[in-house]
Amino acid sequence: MEARRDVFQAIADPTRRQIIGMLADKSLNLNAISDEFDMSRQAISLHIKILTECGLITINKKGRERYCEAKLDQLNEVAVWIEQYRKSWESKLDNLELYLDKL
Repeated sequence: MEARRDVFQAIADPTRRQIIGMLADKSLNLNAISDEFDMSRQAISLHIKILTECGLITINKKGRERYCEAKLDQLNEVAVWIEQYRKSWESKLDNLELYLDKL
């Protein structure tokens, strides 16, 4: 049984990050997305499948077309994870600044 994909796996690939960026402002059909890349439509469909499994996009049918729409709230998981490290580094930099001021 395949493990559920997560948001981190989705954003690990630059093509998927670019697709998310394209969909951030508007929904696009699969052809419009595929046209932006120098790879097969089948390869783009696999990226779309992974993004869908991670909950970062949904696919809506409008007539015969399938439109992809971003669900960016799923990226909050990434923001929370990054925040813990940002706080740690800010604390270390503050301590360094205090140390340098004493010198």
